[in-house]
Amino acid sequence: MKKHLFVLTVAAVAAGSAFAQANDTLAKVKASGKIVMGVRESSSPLSYTLGDGKFTGYHVELCERIIKALAPAAKVEYTPVTSANRIPLVQNGTVDIECGSTTNNTARQKDVSFAVTTYVTEVRTAVKKSSGINSIAQLNGKSVATTTGTTSVALLRKHERGAGVNFNEVYGKDHADSFLLLESGRADAFVMDDNILAGLIASSKSPADYAIVGETLNVEPIAIMIRKDDPAFKKAVDDYIKAQMKSGDLDKLYAKWFQAPIPPKNTSVNLAMGGILKDLVKNPSDKPAEDYNKK
Repeated sequence: MKKHLFVLTVAAVAAGSAFAQANDTLAKVKASGKIVMGVRESSSPLSYTLGDGKFTGYHVELCERIIKALAPAAKVEYTPVTSANRIPLVQNGTVDIECGSTTNNTARQKDVSFAVTTYVTEVRTAVKKSSGINSIAQLNGKSVATTTGTTSVALLRKHERGAGVNFNEVYGKDHADSFLLLESGRADAFVMDDNILAGLIASSKSPADYAIVGETLNVEPIAIMIRKDDPAFKKAVDDYIKAQMKSGDLDKLYAKWFQAPIPPKNTSVNLAMGGILKDLVKNPSDKPAEDYNKK
């Protein structure tokens, strides 16, 4: 009986330790010797692939710096995620830190946590200049591309100027696939974050053929995503980012990825830092998108 109780006690302690480690990212990383970074394949210039398992971008480099500071001995394992699976993979522990293009909103905050905002985007529309489309109203009867698992088309339908505008939705499995729908003529427009649109246009075959047009559908704070209920890891990540903001290093990192030539084609996205992000660099915050879009 005593032996049986001892076995149960050991099992309970082991289970408790495993549960605690699951909610303690730094302990998990220390025990395994590696950290899994969730990355995107076509969210340039925030997070994208160069091929052969190599990933780069503004958020990828920022996360690499964070990891080097917090867990210098850890091996970084890069795992591609999509708009559809990124949150579940963070929730179930497959991904330790997601460094892509994820909007911080109240619905997602129920499932995951976000670091302080490091990019702010406006949801707008990319079109071919030859289409003559310049506004939401002109999308009536057109085909509009968006990426599976994103909120862009829902925002378009909810927008006051979208009322009464009837369009057909076509979906890409990722942002590159969605842009291909526009590029190939299977879609008349592609609704997405302006930085992603600008990155895809810059790396396209004919950048001069495209324009980002129309009304702003939403202002969205983009942030690094981590597991919920791990306040120690969130604080460590936040403290690092805040230090980068205070020193001016984040401004330099932004300029590197948004205002200078970037791989693989050495073209520039050419997006200056917006006013909202400038304010957030001075006063860091993890407020959700809803706080920026109040009527």
